[in-house]
Amino acid sequence: MTREVLRGSVVGPSGGLREAVVAIEGARISEVELGGPGDGETIIAPGFIDLQVNGFGGHDAIDGPEAIAAIAELLPRTGVTGFLPTLISRPLPEGAAFVAAAAGGLGTGAARVLGAHLEGPFLSRQRRGAHDIRCLQLPARDLVARVLERPPRMMTLAPELEGGLEAVRALTCAGVVVSLGHSAASYDQAVAAVDAGARFATHLFNTMPPLHHRAPGLVGAVLDDRRITAGIVADGVHVHPSLVALAACAKGAGRLALTTDQVAAAGAPPGRYRLGGREVFREGDAVRLADGTLAGSTATMDILVTRAAAQFGLQRALAMASRTPARVLGLSRLGRVAAGFEADLVVLGRDLGVRRTIVAGRTVHAA
Repeated sequence: MTREVLRGSVVGPSGGLREAVVAIEGARISEVELGGPGDGETIIAPGFIDLQVNGFGGHDAIDGPEAIAAIAELLPRTGVTGFLPTLISRPLPEGAAFVAAAAGGLGTGAARVLGAHLEGPFLSRQRRGAHDIRCLQLPARDLVARVLERPPRMMTLAPELEGGLEAVRALTCAGVVVSLGHSAASYDQAVAAVDAGARFATHLFNTMPPLHHRAPGLVGAVLDDRRITAGIVADGVHVHPSLVALAACAKGAGRLALTTDQVAAAGAPPGRYRLGGREVFREGDAVRLADGTLAGSTATMDILVTRAAAQFGLQRALAMASRTPARVLGLSRLGRVAAGFEADLVVLGRDLGVRRTIVAGRTVHAA
């Protein structure tokens, strides 16, 4: 079994950086010695986990196993060690094929593929965002049964739709992480969905009715209910920084996960790309349909971590990018730099730039 020793700083129990020596044996961390002789230049952090990746580097995940594999090979340069390939609303047979394509698990030299995220098709027509209205469906019992023939790891749906709560229960019982999103749910409808088993919210604030002081809606329920964790696209385009701060205050780092919602245009130059079969346009940091509707993000996890660290401090930013999403997926051995945990790590410079990414003890990116 190979053994490697990393020297640098880790976030200590008090939240500050502590010099440390991190030993890796095989695919796991065998020892973390706080106060050991670090190099003073690098930070050793848990690898980032992204729960919503539609594409990257010109590749759209909808195109199948080869595209997903290409994305998995590219993401470690942004510090990502695990991710959920994500499919926006498409016909159910395409969803089943996508789940199968995302079942590859860990590839050598790549980020872990942690399963598929189906974002739709059981979504609100009024809050569809960039989703094709022709692909949206009600969560009828037989359609949910078809989804469960090949269940995804996560599924986003609108719980207020006819059959929505029954769908939440059925999916949850099958082990699917149910996420609320693209929804016009009232506060009470959202709480009922959480009672039924929903435990995540997709891109908080986006494709939801705005928070109102007499009608708090889905946003209010997510902020208020400790049982649910929210994903947030904190790129400065999707959500104003003041509302990112509000969400962090309400949820804490343990219930707020940085998610990119990145598309093929992320990690690629401005131009035309595809998202779930639809043409989108990247101009600057925004990706939109021809009619101006936001259509995913160009954000990368290292950028989101840097922004969050400036706003909330490094400890909270790293938790939101690693430990929190790991917990959402029930991955108890990911998301911490501690003995016995998987050696999925990112080595950052003091400027938080990614210098090296390690998955299961193997270096998959080195700057």
